[in-house]
Amino acid sequence: MQSPYLLFIGDARDQLAAKTAQGVADWRPQQCLGQLKLPGCQADLGINELSPAAAAAAGARTMLVGVANAGGVLSPAWTETIRAAIESGLDVASGLHMKLADVPELAAAAADCGRQLYDVRHPTQEFSVGTGRPRPGKRLLTVGTDCSQGKMYAALATEREMQKRGLAADFRATGQSGIFIAGHGVSIDAVVSDFVSGAVEWLCPDAQPEHWDVVEGQGSLFHPSYAGVSLGLLHGAQPDALVMCHEPTRRHMRGLPDWPLPDIAECCAANLAAARLTNPLVRMLGLAVNTSALAEAETGPYLEALEADLGVACVDPLKHGVGRLVEALP
Repeated sequence: MQSPYLLFIGDARDQLAAKTAQGVADWRPQQCLGQLKLPGCQADLGINELSPAAAAAAGARTMLVGVANAGGVLSPAWTETIRAAIESGLDVASGLHMKLADVPELAAAAADCGRQLYDVRHPTQEFSVGTGRPRPGKRLLTVGTDCSQGKMYAALATEREMQKRGLAADFRATGQSGIFIAGHGVSIDAVVSDFVSGAVEWLCPDAQPEHWDVVEGQGSLFHPSYAGVSLGLLHGAQPDALVMCHEPTRRHMRGLPDWPLPDIAECCAANLAAARLTNPLVRMLGLAVNTSALAEAETGPYLEALEADLGVACVDPLKHGVGRLVEALP
């Protein structure tokens, strides 16, 4: 894909629904010229609003479909806007399950205009089943009490902090947002279930003994919809360290109002137990807590109480950084 980008957030129902575009805007701001919203959009990236034609005139090369929705579908309400982007001279990239190339109107427009359609969620690499074979190098995996809590942000912040301290570290993307940011990776939820752990082994191969792969987590072991991919990541990453991600104001699992969030200590224990199948020495480094919905006066006392209960470092990566987590590395 060629940058700069126009970030399409369509009719996102809330800020979390635009998390793909938000991640690119936050971690690669120099590559983002503007955003494009449809009427009724409830998200905002805080960057210039541009039409496809205006973005192309300003030098944009690709429009990224930056919306994440249940089922990963391309809404029919977006088709006209995506076609306009193609006709304005932009390539289009999407990380959704539904392929751009499978929408006849978009495929025809791309062919007529000589533009490229990139469906980054669909791996072209063939994977083997996982083996659980011990391999050199070290790996850190972010896990969560729920989905959409900051596992990618925690992983990217950890990679950056490690590199700043002179450690050899690489972010390994396992979702569409991470792939857009890193430029490579495997969208693990699009891998056939038998091959998920093998795909993660491929993504994090043998490395030098002191090298860290920082693996982006997905879903939650306690989310009925996404626990399967979370378990495959735990086994395939063979992590030496886990970072638990949490958002304290949620009252139920995202998208499932009848399912409360798990007890944090129970969630930590379950993730460690699952990870021990392929690495008996795995450790929980601490918690990366998204406190953006807490009042400032509540944040400190909440994190202090959580740390006292769990006995590990508890930080907000955006407010405090992840230095204390990196200092706890084995």
